Amino acid sequence: MSLTTAKFVRTAILALTTATLSLAVVAADAPKSLYDRLGGKPALNAVVGELWTQVAADARINGRFAHTKPEVFGAQLVDFLCVTSGGPCKYSGADMKSAHTGMKLSELEFNALAEDTVKALDKFNVPATEKGEVMTLLGSLKGDVINR
Repeated sequence: MSLTTAKFVRTAILALTTATLSLAVVAADAPKSLYDRLGGKPALNAVVGELWTQVAADARINGRFAHTKPEVFGAQLVDFLCVTSGGPCKYSGADMKSAHTGMKLSELEFNALAEDTVKALDKFNVPATEKGEVMTLLGSLKGDVINR
């Protein structure tokens, strides 16, 4: 190998190494998704399970869920939260407007579910930032679910 070729190879290796390290630093500094910060699917399953417990005990709204299968509702809610928080899941349920059309949910019922959600998140000590993001995400659905 000639001196010029060796110098070119060393320069190319140095440039490639620098680029690789730069990408690694950028990846390390990239913010984690809400899904990851919450703890992934196991954490979502736990919170949704607790939410179901809270809702079942909440006389303000438990009648709305009387004919709901917890395993079906829970799985759809986990997948919905997974997708909307940046996780890898697939949500196959109806959009929120379609799913709630004809239910005539009131703002009081929506707020009751929100309160129950906070209780479920608090049970697992979800940090304030992540809890706020979850509640903002759910709050953004209000127009799609009440009075439909």
